[in-house]
Amino acid sequence: MSLETITFHYGEDRLTAGLALALARGQMAGRLSHPTREKVRASQAAVEQIVKKGVPVYGINTGFGPLCTTHISREETRILQMNILKSHSVGVGDPIERELAKLMLILKLHSLARGYSGVSETTLDRILWHIENDAIPLVPSQGSVGASGDLAPLSHLFLPLIGLGKVWYKGAKLSTPQLFEKAGIHPLELGPKEGLALINGTQFIAAHAVLSVARLQQCLSQADIIGAMMVEGLQGSIKPFYDALHELRPFKGNHHVALRIKALLKDSEIMEDHIDCDRVQDPYSLRCMPQVHGASRTAWLHLKELLEIELNSVTDNPVIIDDTLTISGGNFHGQPLALALDYACLAASEIGNISDRRTYLALEGNSPGVPRLLMKDTGINSGYMILQYTTAALASENKSLCFPASADSIPTSLGQEDHVSMGSISGRKALQVIGNVEKILAIELLTAAQAFEFRRPLKSGKLLDEVHQTLRQKVAFAEKDRVFSEDIEKAIGMIKKGALMSIVQKVSKREKLSLETPYSELFEVY
Repeated sequence: MSLETITFHYGEDRLTAGLALALARGQMAGRLSHPTREKVRASQAAVEQIVKKGVPVYGINTGFGPLCTTHISREETRILQMNILKSHSVGVGDPIERELAKLMLILKLHSLARGYSGVSETTLDRILWHIENDAIPLVPSQGSVGASGDLAPLSHLFLPLIGLGKVWYKGAKLSTPQLFEKAGIHPLELGPKEGLALINGTQFIAAHAVLSVARLQQCLSQADIIGAMMVEGLQGSIKPFYDALHELRPFKGNHHVALRIKALLKDSEIMEDHIDCDRVQDPYSLRCMPQVHGASRTAWLHLKELLEIELNSVTDNPVIIDDTLTISGGNFHGQPLALALDYACLAASEIGNISDRRTYLALEGNSPGVPRLLMKDTGINSGYMILQYTTAALASENKSLCFPASADSIPTSLGQEDHVSMGSISGRKALQVIGNVEKILAIELLTAAQAFEFRRPLKSGKLLDEVHQTLRQKVAFAEKDRVFSEDIEKAIGMIKKGALMSIVQKVSKREKLSLETPYSELFEVY
């Protein structure tokens, strides 16, 4: 069944990273069901009752943060909600990617639709309109400390509801009044608590985590494929990938990687050619791939599992149980994802580190038949030497980005918010590191393919042979120096699109081969 035939019900169905991305990319539709609308109406009615009774409840008829003891009259509650969006729109820096902002809308709508936030149907319908019409607010990348929610980015995200801010719409950046004129719609008047519900939450952090889960998974899967190519190019041993070894240390990630690489090397003439060679063992960057790639997969799995809890949670404040019980708690605090994102950031960096080491290894000329710098006529030609400078630079940059943002906390809100998560920074750093890893893997792909070529006329197995042939349709074998940046850009494009995964899946299906392991389902994005 294709995603286009499935309807996701906000506030009702279970959201995952894969489904969130499918909604953001228009691959499936999202709706608000009748039962969900009833829950939302009941929650809004509870807020109206609280206002009517006049009992002080944080954010409904009081000020915010250190002003929580300031009582707000019934007549001023609506002005209060408008003002909070304006006053908290203090973000700076370049806007985040449009897809990230759209994910924020999707994640917020799903959380509010749970029916514990006191917002109106009208507000939810307008958020849904923005999603369906691809009218995506511009959200600055900096300004959130990741506790009391992602206040600044969420404020910018929802300024268009009240006629302010800017949006991406039909390929252009427009002011919200221009959008309203084109679309024939008008600003909303927010009710009690609605402004606070909109800006309290972890959707900036969570949106970054969604993209981190998807892109890091692609890096991990393609690192196994490229690493297997490098084993062949340098005629490494297949024994480090045997089941018998990994059953003695049964980490799921390790075993999964070992099984995959062993399957990728199956039926390879290159591997058979040196089965009785006198080499005792390979450098760590080849034989420890299951342990290193596997540990990074474990970190990825931890992030995915926590993210799926977060995506289906209510993270604003206060939570409206009914008109007799509101709870002012800390569900907006970003610490659960902040720690996991920092862990995933480190895990991504390690994939780049070991990839850089394999690239360097390929240049040394220590593998029989593979010339130094991956080119026969060196001296006048530098060969692939300088490509590794780039992987070294990127790997070093990643190391500097691995300091955990969540280790820091700076008190805000006059001490009311005295411990914050900095999870927004964790999310931004994780994506930056993953972006660098994509580039490192692209360069390793080029060097592995070059080494691979020196094994001719021996053939690889069908899976890796197809990967190599597909790359060669875009990037030719290098017999002499050329502008390698053009090759690198083509390889980066393949990595970002997950092309290597697609090739392997296509060939596996055609040839009735399998890369499935007992752990495959754990390590997929759904």
